[in-house]
Amino acid sequence: MTHDHDLVLRPTPAQTEAALNPPPGRNGGDLVVETLAGLGATTVFGLPGQHALGVFDALRRSDLRYVGLRVENNAGFAADAYGRVTGEAAPLLLSTGPGALTSLAALQEAAAASAPVLAISSQVPTRGLGGGRHGYLHELPDQAASFRGVVKSVHTVRAQSQIPSALEAAWKSALTAPHGPVWVEIPQDVLLAETTIPVVTVGDAFPEELPPRPELTAVAADLLSKAARPAIIAGGGVVRADASGKLRQLAERLDAPVVTTFGGKGAFPWTHPLSLQSWLEDRHTTDFLEDADVLLVIGSGLGELSSNYHTFKPRGRVVQIEADLGKLEANHPALGIHADARLAIQALLETAPERRDPTAPERVRTVLSRVRERIASQELTLEQQLLASVRKALPADSPSFWDMTILAYWAWSAFDPEGSNHMHSAQGAGGLGYGFPAALGAAVADPTRPVLAVSGDGGALYSVAELATAKQYDLNVTWLIVDDGGYGILREYMTDTFGQATATELTRPDYVALAESFGVPALRTTPESLETDLAKALASPGPSVVVLPAVLRMFAPTHLG
Repeated sequence: MTHDHDLVLRPTPAQTEAALNPPPGRNGGDLVVETLAGLGATTVFGLPGQHALGVFDALRRSDLRYVGLRVENNAGFAADAYGRVTGEAAPLLLSTGPGALTSLAALQEAAAASAPVLAISSQVPTRGLGGGRHGYLHELPDQAASFRGVVKSVHTVRAQSQIPSALEAAWKSALTAPHGPVWVEIPQDVLLAETTIPVVTVGDAFPEELPPRPELTAVAADLLSKAARPAIIAGGGVVRADASGKLRQLAERLDAPVVTTFGGKGAFPWTHPLSLQSWLEDRHTTDFLEDADVLLVIGSGLGELSSNYHTFKPRGRVVQIEADLGKLEANHPALGIHADARLAIQALLETAPERRDPTAPERVRTVLSRVRERIASQELTLEQQLLASVRKALPADSPSFWDMTILAYWAWSAFDPEGSNHMHSAQGAGGLGYGFPAALGAAVADPTRPVLAVSGDGGALYSVAELATAKQYDLNVTWLIVDDGGYGILREYMTDTFGQATATELTRPDYVALAESFGVPALRTTPESLETDLAKALASPGPSVVVLPAVLRMFAPTHLG
């Protein structure tokens, strides 16, 4: 009897020849890029630095495509988006100390959104590790400690022979559900030293699967099939697992209404008769979900935003499918199923009998009608008009990336992404500056579709350096900057809470002139001409900037008024 673990990959004659006669002039950096290529990577993001030069020199001798950004955090956002769009682990090359630490906010977002990013950082020379005693430039007493609370796993290399295995382990970790960022650090001397280690030709790139326990899915299927008022909350785990098609099958089998979280945008068709869309910051939706006698939560931890700021109090039985063990039953008691969303939904499809409820579409229509009436009563015509204009201008199969700005907050609830894995934002960790560099990463992943980035003027100031990146690589990204003179959402929060705002007003550049100084076409638009101007920019190859001066307001999230 042969077991999988007994199988050994046998080298081809060409691989054997390459192993016995490695080309001269290779160093530890070559082992890094060879391993990445062997694992299936085609593109890497990052910035060079003194200790990391061995890796960057090795890029010259590889077929990997390098995309260099201007700020490490932005490079992290670009890798995050590349990982979300492709489902592949996106390598992120960083230098020691300040370069590495500058990526932390982006890695936090990747962790919160389950985006697979393989961060590879240099380190001070081996003799300087572990103490901060030697005074090396960029030296930290324990660099890895800065990342342990952020990434899924940390891998420290001490010798060249460890490089392929460390990168392989990190790659698997990044792509095992839940996806996420991982950290590998390699000392400068290990990267620079010549190597006689054979050329790395192949890697084991298969992540571990996370199937559900069958006794749990059997109970869940029984509960759902016998429920009087089942409902489903679909989170980002459904999108990451590419399980939107299976979710639709399950919802239709159970006649169960579905609401998607902000991270799960597109996991269920927006206009489907069972779609409650994404109106989570609404009391009508919250009431509907609380009234469910069996609530199936898939790929969501029901955190702050997904629970209407923790006002959601389910009264029925909760079944929670979650790949992140730490999020299982973290906020509500449940029948907790630790599993990848795709595998768990498949198990339910195989075990749950059909359940018919002809009243479900009408109940969904009633909730959505009440939501629309509530929003209409707040006289927010401009905001709804702008969101509709963006939707009309954006091609149906184009992805969009949204920064933390008022129009994005509207989009979380009210924007139809017209497909799974099409709409992305920084709502996982909530850091500023995500939209534009993330859109650049998506454009690298798929240059055949125009990509939209949406920022406020405050968030845009985090990302303006990447106009140079967009121009250098001729990336097909249109950047919509909504200029309201400052940190608009914070202005609104402070005014509502304290009666006046502090530290929210900003001096800004002329964004049109600034973009043009980088050689990027730009124009200033109005609410009335936004749809036409944005559509034209998106249809034009290469980068572009559209600036919209407008002061927007948020809808009241929980009041019935």
